[in-house]
Amino acid sequence: MAVPKRKTSRMQRRQRKAANRYEGVAATYCPGCGAPVMPHRVCAACGQYDGKQVITVEA
Repeated sequence: MAVPKRKTSRMQRRQRKAANRYEGVAATYCPGCGAPVMPHRVCAACGQYDGKQVITVEA
């Protein structure tokens, strides 16, 4: 029968259990138009990123 050689540390145990608490990425809102946007992505509604116009979007 397999028996652990060492006691599992609190950090290792908590890191293993933390994967079950993950609920996905929280959506943020574009400061330019207020549309929901994934973090670190260009806004599909207005084309802005970090307050700068990056792509042109046809209305």
